[in-house]
Formats: sequence, C-alpha cells, structure tokens
Amino acid sequence: MASEKLKELLNKAIAREIQVSIQYMWQHVQWMGVDHFAVTDNMKQVAIAEMKHAEKIAERLWYLGGVPTTKPTQISVGDELWQMIDFDIKAEEDAIELYKKIQKVAEAEGDPTTRFIFEAILEDEENHHDFFTSLKEKPMKKKK
Repeated sequence: MASEKLKELLNKAIAREIQVSIQYMWQHVQWMGVDHFAVTDNMKQVAIAEMKHAEKIAERLWYLGGVPTTKPTQISVGDELWQMIDFDIKAEEDAIELYKKIQKVAEAEGDPTTRFIFEAILEDEENHHDFFTSLKEKPMKKKK
C-alpha cells in the first residue's frame, strides 16, 4: 500500500497536530489581559480543529497499515503573549511545509486520497497561520 516514507510523514503530522492542539489549548487557558475575550475563543476553536486533523490523519495512517503515534512533538506554550504567538506562527509554518511535502509524496505514490486529505488540512493550516500572524500586526493609524 503506502511506503514507509509516507507512513513516517503521516506519523510526523499526527505528532505535530497533537502538539499544537495541546499548545493552543493551554495558551487559550493562560491568555490574559484586555484581548483575552477577543482571542481565546478563536484559539480554542483552532486547538479543536488541530485535534480533528490528528484524528483524520490517524485514521488514514491506520487504513494504510501504519500505527498512529500518541507522542506529540515538543510543546512550546510560552510565557508572554508575543512569545505564544511566535511559537504558533512557527508551528503553522512548519505544518504548511510538511503538508506540502506529504501531498507530493502521496501524489508520487499514486495516493490521491491522502493528497486530498492534506489539501483540505493545508487550507485550515493556512487560515490558522493567517489568524496568528494577524495577532502580531499593528493597528493602522488613522490619517488626518
């Protein structure tokens, strides 16, 4: 069915999805200050979406004859809000790079289903990246 390379990449994706689902959920809990209410619900929703990604990828890996990992990659929550956002932007950039690679490997192996799954997940990850990068943008000043 699938190559060991593809199965390893899928497990890497699962570990990453578990990592960020925990990371974002803890950040959601720890986020403080004025922006708390404007941001934490969205962070919570992103964390839940990431766990659903882990489930979808695990189901695919199992179907392909692999065993899904239960170990996350390194979780980096951060102590300050700017640090949390920087960790999250990096995590999403890593995911985007990995998922593009998985799509190429799946395509090369004649596995359109895995490619299709990662096309959908990649769209979500790009939206998550946009959310986190928008948190770093400074508000525009009004012109006089």
